[in-house]
Amino acid sequence: MIVVYDGSFEGFLTLVYEVYYQKLKPETILKEIPNSLILDEIRVIESSTEKSLKVLEALKKKFIKKHFETIFHIFMCDSVEFELPLLQFIILGFKSQKELDNINHRFILNIQNLQRELFRHSHKMTGFIRFIELDDGTLYGKIDTKFNVVYHLGRHFLERFNNQNYIIHDLNRKLAFIKNESFKGVQEVASFEEPTISQNEEKFSNLWKTFFASVAIESRTNKKLQRQMVPLLYREFMTEFIES
Repeated sequence: MIVVYDGSFEGFLTLVYEVYYQKLKPETILKEIPNSLILDEIRVIESSTEKSLKVLEALKKKFIKKHFETIFHIFMCDSVEFELPLLQFIILGFKSQKELDNINHRFILNIQNLQRELFRHSHKMTGFIRFIELDDGTLYGKIDTKFNVVYHLGRHFLERFNNQNYIIHDLNRKLAFIKNESFKGVQEVASFEEPTISQNEEKFSNLWKTFFASVAIESRTNKKLQRQMVPLLYREFMTEFIES
């Protein structure tokens, strides 16, 4: 059986509800109905706020904090097929929390590896993200990442920017972590206009590029090593790699 949902967290929790109570046996979980001819049964799950809230409350009651957070972490690994292992993780957790640390279950090992990859990716981005100063003094950073790490990055900089307002904008997912006097958290960004930078930003950007170029020793340039240390994936919005 192929189960299709809308890709949202609410939709996935609705899927968990239907699988659990309808005793469905999905072999594949997709976000869109396949275009090619499929002989397997296809069940489309319509997102339901009521059903998703029931599952969410059940997760809060049944799952210990570590395992509850794992569910959110794995859902953020949205560029890979995480749904079936995560569904198996949740179903097993309702039966026995102790079994969720048993790597004899293949999907448990898959979940643990995905979570470690998410953390590594998030940690790297804390060093690779570059902020520019907007005309109102807000710091603004653009990202386009493999996993949905905007929340993790936002929480990371809360501890470091103190009273500074900032925005971390995931362009591809249309999400932003916003921190200002009235709001602190993730919001959807339906449309986007390039913000106006402060008068000093261009000067500081040029200074940073000049410094980056001046410390380089041309005779010792090693492009292969550079790509290992700072993969191309992370360079798109890094000031020192943006051509003037």
